Amino acid sequence: MSKLDPYELEVLEAYESGKLKPSAGSAELQRLRAAARTTALKDKRVNIRLSSVDLLNIQAKALEEGMPYQTLIASVLHKYVTGKLSETRPPAAVAKRRATPRSS
Repeated sequence: MSKLDPYELEVLEAYESGKLKPSAGSAELQRLRAAARTTALKDKRVNIRLSSVDLLNIQAKALEEGMPYQTLIASVLHKYVTGKLSETRPPAAVAKRRATPRSS
């Protein structure tokens, strides 16, 4: 197990001693379990080509998050297609685009 900070240890201890109780009702827990099963279902395989640099950066991010890089890729794609992750332009790109005159 990874090292836990004091807050995480406190939460773990409370959970293991039975002090934590679910805040959701039975119907809500059932709905959440069904959603988790659907989300976790991975029934298709995809092969993609990435640049070596991109793959190394993805693997580094996954390592920081403590997860396999394939899981990180699947999570990012899932968030993007469900609208929970959207593309944003860096401020420099926006400023550069505004400074470039448009042709008519």
